[in-house]
Amino acid sequence: MLAAAVLLVTAGCSSDDGEDQAGGTPAPSSTSPGTSPSKETAEDAPPAKGSVKVVRTVAEGLNSPWGLAPLPEGGLLVSSRDEGTITLVDEKTGRKKQLGEVPGVSPAGEGGLLGIAISPDYASDHMIYAYFTSESDNRIVRMLYDPKKPSGEQLGAPDTILRGIPKGTNHNGGRLAFGPDKMLYATTGERYEGPLAQDKESLGGKILRMTPDGEPAPGNPFDDSPVYSYGHRNVQGVAWDAKQRLWASEFGQNTWDELNQIKPGGNYGWPDVEGKEGESGFIDPVAQWGVEEASPSGIAIAEGSVWMAGLRGKRLWRIPLKGTEVSADPQAFLTDEYGRLRTVVSAGGNKLWLTTSETDGRGTAESGDDKILELEVK
Repeated sequence: MLAAAVLLVTAGCSSDDGEDQAGGTPAPSSTSPGTSPSKETAEDAPPAKGSVKVVRTVAEGLNSPWGLAPLPEGGLLVSSRDEGTITLVDEKTGRKKQLGEVPGVSPAGEGGLLGIAISPDYASDHMIYAYFTSESDNRIVRMLYDPKKPSGEQLGAPDTILRGIPKGTNHNGGRLAFGPDKMLYATTGERYEGPLAQDKESLGGKILRMTPDGEPAPGNPFDDSPVYSYGHRNVQGVAWDAKQRLWASEFGQNTWDELNQIKPGGNYGWPDVEGKEGESGFIDPVAQWGVEEASPSGIAIAEGSVWMAGLRGKRLWRIPLKGTEVSADPQAFLTDEYGRLRTVVSAGGNKLWLTTSETDGRGTAESGDDKILELEVK
């Protein structure tokens, strides 16, 4: 067992933002993240101790930033949860230009315009994918990006590729990413209805895998279904390691937030278990944290470690890996220095992009005060 510094926490719901309260029993005083056995024992582990250096502030003046997607030709696309807009940020100068507003977004609570992703065939199709909360559901759309059009009019009409994902005031999931297999992965929440997570017929409380057209991806574990894994409460981050294994961060409720290594068809336990309990039929998390130290959102993998942004925890976690095990104690960086942290994305090599989330209704900043940081990590 690894001795990560996990605080004793009182009962409280680690929702998306980690601030809404729910009834429950006090958290146990255990301070150890869980580990899972690995067959990849020949893989090298990174150094036990790492470091983070904030190189610069890339851009300021953002409002409720949620998704972050680098463009192949340069520039960072940022979605605003509450404004329903996508903005292009010049990563060299920090200049911002609005591409346009996504029609049909209905922001409320933790819902709105959430994750965005760039088509794997972007060079030829110029498609941007977005996950958002509408008046009736959560859905995934794709839009043509035409930089030749005037600012504010560069997004084409949205083509809905998947609809009917359960929506709620909280627990809407929302992370969107194309995997190494060029399939589209989406994370969904269970909108505070735990049984949805165990219902394989529901799209709530799942990680979904689909083709770029929104059809169930070939090789999915359940026939004619986009469901890839289930038993999730509210997954907020996904990333792939050098061996193309999928990792995901997830909000717990009263006790443990989780880092999971995702297996096709795997059941991650919610609402029957929370954290590492060793129960048959459920996959335990690789690492876990008390909810006050994490409320994890986006994750990225760089230099052999998972880097996990914390909302309520207001810190960036480094989780060094060896295969599918945590190889040393997780470390916390930037604690309370930049407030709530939402999204972290690889910028290549030992660089990361990191967004703050202080204007999301639970932070302390005024509208337009969020930023993007460039980090060097090891």
